[in-house]
Amino acid sequence: MSFIMKIALSAVSLALMSAPVMAQPAAGASVQVAAAPLPAPQFDAKGIARTETVRSQFDNKREAIQVRVDFAPGASFPKHSHPGVEIAYVLSGSIEYELNGKTVRLQAGESIYIPAGAVHSAKNTGTGITSELATYLVEKNQPIVILDK
Repeated sequence: MSFIMKIALSAVSLALMSAPVMAQPAAGASVQVAAAPLPAPQFDAKGIARTETVRSQFDNKREAIQVRVDFAPGASFPKHSHPGVEIAYVLSGSIEYELNGKTVRLQAGESIYIPAGAVHSAKNTGTGITSELATYLVEKNQPIVILDK
């Protein structure tokens, strides 16, 4: 199993657990995390719903953010980038990314790594709602999404 897939599966497991979990930060202190079911998606006018599940300081300059992104049938997110890397794991449905001039099609259970600053777009190619778990490692105090002009 690839390193990226292991990270994505770990992120999905943490986000979807319904029982408390113990984590061991590098400093050695224990942290109790109680996972709760995510609320139903609240779609915007373009058919996209973003639900933040985790936001945590990674180091002095970056933070880790995890977001469940839901796409209504036929919905697409326009060209954009992030001030850091993104790893997206498809939870359900099918999605098509345009990344660096290439088309990448993913199904549930597959993931993609998107480098910092890479302009990309995403579209639900299925007939039902497509959901992904996006994990970002981004610069602090910057917008997570930067729309391409």
